[in-house]
Amino acid sequence: MNLSYLLERLAYSCLQGSTDREVTAVVYDSRKATEGCLFLCIRGAVADGHTFASEVAAKGAGTLIVEEPVDVPEDVTVILVEDTRYAMAFISAAWFGHPAERLKTIGITGTKGKTTTTYMVKSILENAGYRVGLIGTIEAIIGETRIPANNTTPESYVIQKYFREMADAGCDCVVMEVSSQGLMLHRTQGFVFDYGIFTNIEPDHIGPNEHRDFDHYLSCKAMLLKQCRVGIVNRDDEHFQRILEGHTCQVETYGFSPEADLRAEDARLVGGRGYLGIAYHVRGLLDFPVEIDIPGKFSIYNSLTAIAICRHFHVSEEDMIRALKVARVKGRIEMVKVSDEFTLMIDYAHNAMALESLLGTLREYHPHRLVCLFGCGGNRSRLRRYEMGEVSGRLADLTVITSDNPRYEEPQAIIDDIKTGMAKTDGKYVEILDRKQAIAYVIHHGEPGDIIVLAGKGHEDYQEIRGKKYPMDERVLIAEILEEDKKKE
Repeated sequence: MNLSYLLERLAYSCLQGSTDREVTAVVYDSRKATEGCLFLCIRGAVADGHTFASEVAAKGAGTLIVEEPVDVPEDVTVILVEDTRYAMAFISAAWFGHPAERLKTIGITGTKGKTTTTYMVKSILENAGYRVGLIGTIEAIIGETRIPANNTTPESYVIQKYFREMADAGCDCVVMEVSSQGLMLHRTQGFVFDYGIFTNIEPDHIGPNEHRDFDHYLSCKAMLLKQCRVGIVNRDDEHFQRILEGHTCQVETYGFSPEADLRAEDARLVGGRGYLGIAYHVRGLLDFPVEIDIPGKFSIYNSLTAIAICRHFHVSEEDMIRALKVARVKGRIEMVKVSDEFTLMIDYAHNAMALESLLGTLREYHPHRLVCLFGCGGNRSRLRRYEMGEVSGRLADLTVITSDNPRYEEPQAIIDDIKTGMAKTDGKYVEILDRKQAIAYVIHHGEPGDIIVLAGKGHEDYQEIRGKKYPMDERVLIAEILEEDKKKE
């Protein structure tokens, strides 16, 4: 592909060489440099691609995209841009033939609800006959192919590669999670979303390697509303006006607020033993009742968001109702049937904010007991352990403290930190180091009317110990426990 074509939507200066040359590959990892490739000098958290300029030139790279001059042979074309990550998004889009132009693109950002909402949208649209690709925290889905995710929002090159594969597979549209990091690092540049959704924002992802403060976090999230044609925003969020500052899109709103374009009214809890859900009525731009088998007020927001999106695809009310009834997300309030007497679920809640939201929601169903099983990751903030211990001690009737991903720490040391937080409450707890034994304990000691939640692992199917990942899927563990119980009968 000709270099001039790859650069046509970018502002740049040619420091040396010619833009009239062929490019054999687009590369941003120096180890993958090949003869005739275009190499992007990306500044990363660990390494700076500019320091590998001579090395990739020696491997035959014909073009370098840089933010500062580099010393390479004269026959190498050097293109200067303001931001190489921004440039990579546009170059990648061109390299793959601008595939987003063949798809309806839906981007969902927000602190909470992104994952569940993407799967709800996929369920509704597929139920209505669309072929839908998905990119998110758990996986990318292209036709029948599922690719485990490393990042919520992949690098721009990977996004464009997925888009190309989706278009070639006959997909009509793609729904994807858009993280604040993805927006900050320009991973979603190079195209314009048809629909950009802002679910909510709360303090999160603030730290040395993420966002310097809440204002920066919010401003990065709000970038989505400058990269989409239609913005769909939660009218109830307390930062609603700030979210809209500088937006360049047509705006629609949803929520409980009477000012929202699409509203949820008459919400009520539904369910019984082994089943928890919620029902409400959609008003405003649409008018019909909804019932979903996922508990909590946040489930109303997630489903209302999905409805607000799918309305633009002319999906019938019947299709929406049917699809929402069966929509499921692995590891997000995932019910696992083990008894007619009590409810057991798996959820990814792995920090204090998520755990408090989850347990607070489940308390609204007035269980006989609320039982919370969780652990915390090793080589992570000890403060998170104290906070999660305190939250569970305050909101759960019984906490079972166990192991999560200990990584390079001793599991017992992590449990002791959790107990420090528990000690600030009057909460009852037991500690069982082995996670399978801990799960067996809550199953065998479940009482009629209990709600039992296994928190922290969610969709993960491994346990990381001293640099190695060992297979461990809580669904498999539950099945093994039930099978072992049968043999004992």
